[in-house]
Amino acid sequence: MIHQPTYKKPRLIKSNNNSIHLSRQFIKVLLAGLFLFVFIISAISQGTGLLRQPTISSTHIAFAYGGDVWVSELNNQKAAVRLTSTPAVESDPHFSPDGKWLAFSSNRSGNTAVYVVSVHGGDATRLTWHPSPSIARGWTNDGKRVLYASTRETAPSGFNRLWTVSIEGGPSSLLTSQWATDGSFSSESEQIVIDRVRRWDVEWRAYRGGQNTPLILLNLNDLTEKLIPSESTTDIQPLWMGELIYFLSDRDWTSNIWSFSPETGNLKQITKYSGPDVKWLSGNGDKLAFERNGYLHTLDPLTGAKEQLNITVKGDFPWAETRWEDVSKNVRSVSLSPTGKRAIMESRGEIFTIPVEHGDARNITQNSGAAERAPVWSPEGNQIAWFSDIDGKGYALMIASQDGLSKPRSISIGESKMAWKPAWSPDGKYIVFTDDDVRIRVVEIESGDIRTIDIGGTNLERGSLGLTWSPDSKWLAYSKSGSNNFKRIVIWSEEENKIREITNAFADSFYPSWDLDGRHLYFLASTNLALGSGWANTSAITSDPVYGVYIINLRKDDPSPFVPRSDEEPIEKDTIPEEEIKKTSKKKSEKDSPSPDTTKAKLVRIDFNGIERRTIPIPMPKRNYRLILNGPEGSVFIGEKNPNGKGLVLQKFTLKEREAKEYVSGVSQVSISADGKKILGKIGDNWKVMTASKPKGDDGKSLKTMVR
Repeated sequence: MIHQPTYKKPRLIKSNNNSIHLSRQFIKVLLAGLFLFVFIISAISQGTGLLRQPTISSTHIAFAYGGDVWVSELNNQKAAVRLTSTPAVESDPHFSPDGKWLAFSSNRSGNTAVYVVSVHGGDATRLTWHPSPSIARGWTNDGKRVLYASTRETAPSGFNRLWTVSIEGGPSSLLTSQWATDGSFSSESEQIVIDRVRRWDVEWRAYRGGQNTPLILLNLNDLTEKLIPSESTTDIQPLWMGELIYFLSDRDWTSNIWSFSPETGNLKQITKYSGPDVKWLSGNGDKLAFERNGYLHTLDPLTGAKEQLNITVKGDFPWAETRWEDVSKNVRSVSLSPTGKRAIMESRGEIFTIPVEHGDARNITQNSGAAERAPVWSPEGNQIAWFSDIDGKGYALMIASQDGLSKPRSISIGESKMAWKPAWSPDGKYIVFTDDDVRIRVVEIESGDIRTIDIGGTNLERGSLGLTWSPDSKWLAYSKSGSNNFKRIVIWSEEENKIREITNAFADSFYPSWDLDGRHLYFLASTNLALGSGWANTSAITSDPVYGVYIINLRKDDPSPFVPRSDEEPIEKDTIPEEEIKKTSKKKSEKDSPSPDTTKAKLVRIDFNGIERRTIPIPMPKRNYRLILNGPEGSVFIGEKNPNGKGLVLQKFTLKEREAKEYVSGVSQVSISADGKKILGKIGDNWKVMTASKPKGDDGKSLKTMVR
């Protein structure tokens, strides 16, 4: 029984010709009720969403859902049956030509292999045993062998080729040495249409890069090839059905189903969707099945008739139930609190703070339905900030008290879809970050206003610009690629809203770091990067650049930190006239007294005129340095790739001693507190907090990183 909304009883109105009409009010209510009824029925008829990778036979449709393979009768779609039930990931189901068997991929044994299972259920049989991954791709036309893709027996880097294996098991046979990640046989089995390249980002819409290669018709007898016309479009999921080849293509900027006739060379667009892409394609001889917008559809290619299937999946997923989980090994975005009392970490989309010595770890966000990323401490330590997509409208900047007891304040980041490497200014007024379009954006905390101050050189620089504030928050330093792919150190002035490049265009310079004395800036640079500047340049295989450590005198009147020193014999006091002693003492007293700048807030003054001539190499050998971090005033930590082991060798250089000494080895992640006194480093599987002022990090305390 359907209950309509409450409404007033309709009035009967008698017209001049004695006919009776319903009032307008009743008609509106009736139409509203009918619309609501149709909407509810439509929503219910959609069934379960997120069904993926359909494969169809004459009587059944199978698909992947929740890491398992399911099957449903086409005439009884509500009776979906789960064919696999393991905590592993099962995917890529393919019906045998007679519809009795399903081949699929599973990592239940530790590595991805090909299995077969009856359409009526039962134990699955493993067919491939090679340690390289094997991905099910279909069947031979006689139904005796399964077609699969594997990187086995390829070098120097793995690439997929097509293999077949008997449904009874046994050794596999290489179909062709041609690169191929997917394929489908012609009806006579003398040809196969193949997709050559395995894509590393299958969700990259409107991609027009080097992974896009034409689909190839390969003659298995003489290995001659014929290309399906393509203009660098994403053409995937080839299916040879009858006299036509069907495939997915985004040549109209949305992935739709197309057909190609090998006989005539004609191309035809079968579906003309806009918006969400068609994601997967299969067929059984007279009907196509495809996935779009999370639902499965069938299509008659002759008539164009389409139907969205109403499949409801019901099952138990015990491995997906709520449980305690140790997420310590998934930690990233680590940093110390301003004085090093606690550390903040991101793990599996949650934000945790962990005590160095006393207390418990705290989950600040406790929201498994949102992705919380890139946490940072405020300079005073009373607040933390991170980025979250909790509102479902994209990422926003969240600010809350460090104890997690206050409701977070949300600040919109506008058109930015994602944020990398935020840095909080020492005065607490600003947070800077890089977004998905490599824009450098500064958020004013109090007002929530946001502005773009610069744009990175390439999209590869997201998260690697090295954004760092000066001690007085008046300047921001970072590195940015130029037209020659060499990075330069750039400084932005908060007062002038102006950027200046301060390093030479023919040196690759990166990782700027301010000395806490407010008078020096450190960075890494190489003058022999050459071919290695282009990450996709194959001629750079033998490139092995080395880097030096450099320091800049920010003030033109400051002496070089490496003025020559000379050891001299002490002069006896009684040989110096008394008046001269008084003059010397007065000069020494004036020299030792703090300057006006240092008695306040370490104001940073930068004299840009001639700054390149005040760029001085630090006396350290040129090596494979990867990072640089400021330590206590007058010192800097340099991370060198460990030539004989894992991680980095962290060296400490002090201006006073003018030499670098090994501080700790085997560090994979490192962070330093805002006051420069504590260092957090991941050494092996353990986290350690060390005292930055000491010459060695062997006195550190292990961090309590058991976070759940």
